[in-house]
Amino acid sequence: MTIHDKTIAEWQELLRIAQGSSLVVERVRIPEKGIAVEGAFTLPQLARLSLEDQVFIVAFLRSHGSIKEMEQVFGQSYPTIKARLTRIAGQLEFVDNNPAPARTEVRSDVLDRLNRGEISPDEAIQALEGVQ
Repeated sequence: MTIHDKTIAEWQELLRIAQGSSLVVERVRIPEKGIAVEGAFTLPQLARLSLEDQVFIVAFLRSHGSIKEMEQVFGQSYPTIKARLTRIAGQLEFVDNNPAPARTEVRSDVLDRLNRGEISPDEAIQALEGVQ
């Protein structure tokens, strides 16, 4: 058994013991760098999924998102695979790393540009109409 296999087995055992309860990591260590950080760290979303759901997601990624291939691997129908993906997706929070600016920010920006003479009143009206 390699160190990697041992780590996976330990993680699986930890998830089994937790039985869906939340986990908080209090120490993170990078042995190669001799660094350890202590605090309260929440686990990433995917690590909070049940072991079965983690295995399912890994299989889904390895199949390049092919539900047809997932049907063969898990011996389940398309609706069953789709329902499981929907259930798992419902447990994950989507983080938009490039959110659209709020309407008030856009309006303020348009008015600032109008005041600076960068756009005409007609262009400002058009831009503001698109914000609604």
